[in-house]
Amino acid sequence: MARERPTALLVDLDGVLRRWDPDNATRVESRYDLPSGVLYEIAMQWALLRPAVTGQLSHADWMVAVVDALAGPGRDRDRMRAAVDEWQADRGTVDPDVLAFVREARAAGVRVGLATNSTDLLDTDLVTLGLTEEVDVVVSSSTLGVHKPMKEYFQQACLAVDTLPAQVLFVDDEDRAIRGARVAGLSAYRWTGPDDLRYLRAALAV
Repeated sequence: MARERPTALLVDLDGVLRRWDPDNATRVESRYDLPSGVLYEIAMQWALLRPAVTGQLSHADWMVAVVDALAGPGRDRDRMRAAVDEWQADRGTVDPDVLAFVREARAAGVRVGLATNSTDLLDTDLVTLGLTEEVDVVVSSSTLGVHKPMKEYFQQACLAVDTLPAQVLFVDDEDRAIRGARVAGLSAYRWTGPDDLRYLRAALAV
């Protein structure tokens, strides 16, 4: 059976609408004599990340935990704090092609939600990136207390865009999120880069 044409769009922030400098962490690690990859390795440990993206731990306290993990024999805590601050100073950039697509979708009457696993720094980041007026709703895991790819997250996201799951198209760069969205009844497309926009425009008829 053919699916209904989507009338709402949920788009991921990190890796889709927001791009990160892949060399930022590497430069910081080199400057502070840290092992390559250690910043992400520590910060993305699920025991630290999950509380941060479900509102149980502030972004600031999350970064304190990263500093605590970095500091140790032979590493000065103040220096590690400076390294983490320098790493976190980069808040990414907006992908202009994705933003243009979001604007086209909204102009065509498609309701657009930003669907992201995020910390309580999200509102500040959206201001910094100039995105506060670019979507209809923001569906943040730290506000909901539940994260992608959980079914409950997508149920809440569909309520936020006031659209039935079968009429929602979700775009994300992570396979787990895509699978979770499909389990929840949404159409879901795995983002690989700007070449995907041709298909997405056709899917939404924009």
